[in-house]
Amino acid sequence: VYVRHEIVHNKFVVKQLRDEGAIFIEELAEIERKDRPVIFSAHGVPKAVPEEANKLNLLYYDATCPLVSKIHREIENFDRQNLQVILIGHKNHPEVIGTMGQTRKKIYLVENIKDVKNLPININDEVAYVTQTTLSVDDTKEIIIAIKSKFKNVIEPNKEDICYATTNRQLAVQKIAKYCDYFLVIGSNNSSNSLRLVEVAKKYGAKNSILVDDIVKFDTNKFSNAKSIGITASASSPEILVKNMIDKFKNNFNLNIIEPSIEKENVHFKIPQKLKEIV
Repeated sequence: VYVRHEIVHNKFVVKQLRDEGAIFIEELAEIERKDRPVIFSAHGVPKAVPEEANKLNLLYYDATCPLVSKIHREIENFDRQNLQVILIGHKNHPEVIGTMGQTRKKIYLVENIKDVKNLPININDEVAYVTQTTLSVDDTKEIIIAIKSKFKNVIEPNKEDICYATTNRQLAVQKIAKYCDYFLVIGSNNSSNSLRLVEVAKKYGAKNSILVDDIVKFDTNKFSNAKSIGITASASSPEILVKNMIDKFKNNFNLNIIEPSIEKENVHFKIPQKLKEIV
């Protein structure tokens, strides 16, 4: 199977898929075996990609996260209304590229409040905004306030765009960061929600905040003087990585593990019809 871009931003998951035979590509033109299925990553793709896949007669499965697909539908809706659309997100992130590729019309990307101030849109124009799903909740709120302050007519999404898993993790980190000598975020350097968790831990009082992208090489000996260590994982990190990290600490220290309950997650997504046919 071919996978367009990393299916999720997590080295552990990507390595597992590679070991099972998945071939990661950037463009469909790289595919050598046209009889093999193609998977589009969870970040979503521009509309031009499935159109190209159809022209090449490829069998493809769209693994776009439903929460990202929701934003794509919002873009389509705003497009039909001929609204000026602002996207809050990080330049060149795969999700942002996919979202901006849902329309041939101009979408204005803003990364911070300064970008909002520089938007070349008339303040009297009706504008709509959407956001990347893996942003900092706090930073996004500030940018939204700036948009509403600049423009008189702002259309909001029906529901918040930031992924519930991203939001819940950030809220959990906010609550416990101040009690931690170290806060460890299990994730990857190219993962937006991993990097945001590191930032949140620092902002809310952790004395040290560290991104851990390789548990095998991670040295726990330097934490011998720590009284309290916080551990969380990005939304794209499997639970086994958290277990492995705790086991690694157990080998060197006597632990008192406290697992705070912040928000129960019980969201389930339906399997796409194409996959149901082969499962």
